[in-house]
Amino acid sequence: MENAFMNWSGGKDSAMALWKVLMEKKYEVKYLLTNINNAKNRISMHGVRRELLEAQSSSIGIPLRTVELPEQPGMAEYETEVCKALQQLKSQGILNSIFGDIFLEDLRKYREDKSKTEGISCVFPLWKINTRTLMNEFLGAGFRAIVVCISEKYLDKQFCGRLIDKSFVEDLPAGVDICGENGEFHSFVFDGPIFKYPISLTKGEIVYREYIAPKEASDNCPNPVKNEQDKYGLYFCDLLPVKA
Repeated sequence: MENAFMNWSGGKDSAMALWKVLMEKKYEVKYLLTNINNAKNRISMHGVRRELLEAQSSSIGIPLRTVELPEQPGMAEYETEVCKALQQLKSQGILNSIFGDIFLEDLRKYREDKSKTEGISCVFPLWKINTRTLMNEFLGAGFRAIVVCISEKYLDKQFCGRLIDKSFVEDLPAGVDICGENGEFHSFVFDGPIFKYPISLTKGEIVYREYIAPKEASDNCPNPVKNEQDKYGLYFCDLLPVKA
């Protein structure tokens, strides 16, 4: 098998991509690589606490590597830190980078261009699979996830903190991608076939934050805007680890 690392957000798409890769047995996944907001000690964009990310890594049985970023890094700063991580992984003979992207062409091209400069190949196990098919497969496989972040552009606050299940899917408004591929929502997976045991957690408060939208596609904003002064608002549901 070829060595690879998983670009891990803690959410359902990366969980599904990892599951498929592990079943295919073409790649040996050496690390979960996650961007961390080191000012808040949380997963960038998703806002999930580092402790819960570490709990996922322990339950899955794959070591965690992090890219430590400030709260709102510029693209140059973001790319510098990511490239450092890629160089370190490449030095260990890990030449394949796995992503959970589904259909955003600009984001895929961005990833491939940046990875190619570092001599890394990109793998997209979910690419062009119908998102309703993916969601049905996700739920049917026994994965369990909570919505931890929603964009007010697409969804009401009430969706933040909900369990992703059949009723959640049925309640999504028309025009919202069922997997949130356009940035409508993000999730945290706490159980499923890739886990040895479920992650124990409880829901905390829901907070609102506003950001200036970037002009380039990225993990934080898959659909960038042309006007750099445009803003977007996000609701976050804080998840609290439960000690055994």
